[in-house]
Amino acid sequence: MKTLSNKVVAITGAGSGIGRALACQAAASGAALALADWNEAGVQETLALARPSKGFARKVDVRSDEEVSAFARAVESELGGADVVVNNAGVAISDTVGSMKRADFEWLFQINFWGVVRGTEAFLPQLLQKADAHLVNVSSIFGVVAVPSQSAYNASKFAVRGFTEAVAQELHGGPVHVTCVCPGGVRTNIVRNGRAVKNSQGEAVTTENLAKDFDRVAKTTPEAAAREIWSGVLRNAPRILVGADAKAVALIQRLFPVGYMALSRMLQKRLARRGLKL
Repeated sequence: MKTLSNKVVAITGAGSGIGRALACQAAASGAALALADWNEAGVQETLALARPSKGFARKVDVRSDEEVSAFARAVESELGGADVVVNNAGVAISDTVGSMKRADFEWLFQINFWGVVRGTEAFLPQLLQKADAHLVNVSSIFGVVAVPSQSAYNASKFAVRGFTEAVAQELHGGPVHVTCVCPGGVRTNIVRNGRAVKNSQGEAVTTENLAKDFDRVAKTTPEAAAREIWSGVLRNAPRILVGADAKAVALIQRLFPVGYMALSRMLQKRLARRGLKL
């Protein structure tokens, strides 16, 4: 895809963070927008900020087959179908295996993984009708490496990466390009809006304290992340690593596919000595 001008871009998780930045930049490039988020006030605010020439925003819970399908139908009927779909909605949990509630694990997986699957399935027929279309699924650098207290998040993001890469192979040679996005630390409210019980040291933690520590290490702004993502989409990149930290971690994982875990433990100890217990 060479341009977003005159394209219809559908984005989930558009009420804040990366989703909002993607929407604003797409509209500035001449795209029509279809925005979805569980937070209706947030997604309507994004639409007002983006000011697309055409578009709409609505409350959508990506845990619901019916709501995601209805969103896709609305994009087709009101805007002529999506050219670009960004399955971006996501949540976070910090807790350890054995103490994590199964209900919390399932809540996260319904959004982070099944939300991506629902969005892909609902929009794929529209994308296949276009001469040039793009499917963008947001995983994470935690879909490349695993860390303690993030087992649920890791599992969901590894799953998104595997699902997306399989879809890319199935659609290869057709009109739909597929990209898996793996952000590093991006300064959003994902931790603050998530559920926190224990940190990587196995200690009890509040969501607010964990979010403060995350904000200290998350160097990439949502706007910078969105620019990297759209740049990758416009060159049909199969994978986009967002942020210098994501690029460095991915390189370490390639060089030390098992040994990275020891390096991760060393880094966590160093951060803890600095008072950062993520």
